[in-house]
Amino acid sequence: MSDNEAENVNFETAHAGASLTYPQQCSALRKNGHVVIKGRPCKIIDMSTSKTGKHGHAKVHLVATDIFTNRKYEDISPSTHNMDVPNVTRREYQLINIDDGYLNLMSNDGTSKDDVKLPEGELGEQITAQFEEGKDLMINVVAAMNEEHALSFKEAPQGK
Repeated sequence: MSDNEAENVNFETAHAGASLTYPQQCSALRKNGHVVIKGRPCKIIDMSTSKTGKHGHAKVHLVATDIFTNRKYEDISPSTHNMDVPNVTRREYQLINIDDGYLNLMSNDGTSKDDVKLPEGELGEQITAQFEEGKDLMINVVAAMNEEHALSFKEAPQGK
C-alpha cells in the first residue's frame, strides 16, 4: 500500500459504535441477566459454580433460555474467562395497523416502524383479535444482536 492509498481510507460503513455484545467475566454473570450461548442472546435462568479442581479453575455451569425462541441452552465455562453479554433494548410502541404479517408501530415521538413481524402462535392471535375489536394496544419490542421481536402487549391507557 502506497502512502497515497493509506490517506484515502473509506469509513462509509462505520456505525455509531454500539456493539452487539460486550465481554463480562463469567463469575460476574447473575441469574436473570443475559449471556450469549451458541451465538444466541439468552436470559440466565440458573447458574452454579463448581469448586476449584486440581487444575485450578472453578467452573460456572449456566442454564439459559433464548430471549426470542425460549429454547433452552447450557454452557460450562471457567469462572475467570470472559463471555459475551448481548446489548438488549426494550421499547414500547403503539400499534397502528397489522399489514401482511407485519406490525405497523408508532413510537412516543411519532416515528413509525413497520419491520417487526406479527408474532407466531398464541401471542400473534391475541394481538390480532384485540386489534380487530378496536382496542388501542401497546407492543413491547425487544431487540438484541440485530434481531427484533414483539414479545408482549398491553391495552394502551385511555387518553393517549
